[in-house]
Amino acid sequence: MAINLTESQSALLKGEKGETLAKVMKTLVMYGEAFGAEKMVPITGGRGHLVTSFGLGVMKPVFSLLDGIIAEGALAGQKFTVDPRPLDPNVPANFLQKLFFKVMYSKQEYYEDQLRKLGLVNDDGFTCTCYMSQVGNIPGKGDVLSWAESSAVVYANSVLGARCNRNSGIIELFGSIAGCVPYFGLLTDEGRKATWVVEIKTTKKPEAQLLGSAIGMKVMEDVPWIRGLDAWLGTNLDDAAADYLKDMGAATASNGAVGLYHVENLTPEAKEQGDALIAPGAGTYVIDDAELARVKAGYPCIWKDPGAEPKLCFVGCPHLSLNQLRSWTAALLDALKTAGRTKIAIPVVFTAAPAVAAEFRKSPDFEALKKTGVVVSSICPLMYMNNPLCGKMPVITNSNKLRTYTSSRYYTDDEILKKIAGAAK
Repeated sequence: MAINLTESQSALLKGEKGETLAKVMKTLVMYGEAFGAEKMVPITGGRGHLVTSFGLGVMKPVFSLLDGIIAEGALAGQKFTVDPRPLDPNVPANFLQKLFFKVMYSKQEYYEDQLRKLGLVNDDGFTCTCYMSQVGNIPGKGDVLSWAESSAVVYANSVLGARCNRNSGIIELFGSIAGCVPYFGLLTDEGRKATWVVEIKTTKKPEAQLLGSAIGMKVMEDVPWIRGLDAWLGTNLDDAAADYLKDMGAATASNGAVGLYHVENLTPEAKEQGDALIAPGAGTYVIDDAELARVKAGYPCIWKDPGAEPKLCFVGCPHLSLNQLRSWTAALLDALKTAGRTKIAIPVVFTAAPAVAAEFRKSPDFEALKKTGVVVSSICPLMYMNNPLCGKMPVITNSNKLRTYTSSRYYTDDEILKKIAGAAK
């Protein structure tokens, strides 16, 4: 093997702790070799995070693999959280859709039982925003992680200053089991340097999801240095700035393949190292009002009837923070009042981590939101949409991630508010 291993890592590879761990280690080594890694480094983040949260009946090889790992006691060395569940009976669905879900996710209970045995932190650990304070899976600056969820990886790298590559599902579990990952890419100092300078020259605060989309489609998998955004977000990573960067980053990761960005004067490494993080010969991309308008106008509508009235709206992909749940509730109540209504015009689902949703449900804001007809759920909107029956529905969203991976149609926050409040026809 080309990768240099420590004595303990070599022992795993040789099978001194069992055949299953040897296969896990061999897979990680081969993965590292494919990307030119010269060594394996220990995971230092307290918890792992798995992207595979759905019990699809066709995933028999995965279930068989996990059964073998459990049987041999080769469990994760760290507890972990998991992406959101694909099902929630409270989310609007007709009889045929519910029947399809039952067949499609026929192994959900079985798979969740496997996850508990492997090291699932608790039954509330299903969310794509595991780094919320209510959930508690918050890596520290410089921590080495083995995660795969794209929106969580880019947030951990950029906003928290942790170090994680864009791994694949199962590979991230193997890292948690072996306790180490290949050293390449975003784990290295060189790999974290920006090869693009993105200059924000808009006349108003850019929509987070739209800005992230523009950046992702331009730089693809490269690292952008974003200049000028601090004029709108400030220079302190408060809750509002973190929420904005969460949504922007998710769009960069899904509309492109960004795993790390630096925001000048705001994100941890940018504040510490400044322009030294910009690689020589970095490209330049200017984003102004016209560029954002161009990007948005280029989104295709793949509904069978582009003029159809929306049947459902998802807000929260990635999951909303507690602060966002409160601000969306206030904004919706104002929009309904302006429209002369008390109920939403179309079914709406706000999604948030189970622990975040539980805290929100204790507040008067939740009772006010509930009266409007909005459902608060911890479902994964993407998993809800990724089937033929739901894919045919005219669904709207403010998420560029959901727009990219499904047939959902993107609208800005203000446009969404007008539609769900019945103010726009």
